[in-house]
Amino acid sequence: MRAQGADGVHAFIQTVLNLGLAGVFVGMLLESAYIPIPSEIILPYAGYLVYAGRASFLSAGLISLAGSLVGAFISYEIARYGGRPLVERYGRYIFIRRHELDRADRWFQRHGDAAVFIGRLLPAVRTYISLPAGVAEMPLIRFLIFSLLGAIPWTIVFMIVGYGLGRNWSHVSVQNHVVEAIAVLVFVGWIGLLWRHRQGAGKSRPR
Repeated sequence: MRAQGADGVHAFIQTVLNLGLAGVFVGMLLESAYIPIPSEIILPYAGYLVYAGRASFLSAGLISLAGSLVGAFISYEIARYGGRPLVERYGRYIFIRRHELDRADRWFQRHGDAAVFIGRLLPAVRTYISLPAGVAEMPLIRFLIFSLLGAIPWTIVFMIVGYGLGRNWSHVSVQNHVVEAIAVLVFVGWIGLLWRHRQGAGKSRPR
């Protein structure tokens, strides 16, 4: 039964990808709305579309981010009005795993609002981080801003990988852990640059 479910998910992903940029949007929307479609496949495909001349890097990136934000908004609203019981009740039909929800809950309880920002760069958390944020009624605009800021480096890294692999973009699924580690390093470097900029701005400010 599990193998049949995995085959069904694979076939569905392939159907989504056949839609080109529209498929990228749909795939990223679903990935951010509790449906475990791996962005580690969707985003390299977006990079491949750039490689193939079917999209610009900017358009593919913006469409990917738009899909992520729309999906995050939907999942936030579901959690805000239906709570975790609603997600658990129907989640089993779309392969939502309870331990992943537990992990997102613990992450949010430990880090608060910042968990949304950081969680978008963690493969075991990013799909479900909207749930505790919605249940806690985190301000929507704040939630969307943190979601966007966290999604940007993740999107860029995986698109670059897909572009670099060209027609072999699908091989990224074999290298998921490596690329995920790269995404985390990019995130850490990004935070470091922002911190240095903030410190520099503070020192240059007249007293």
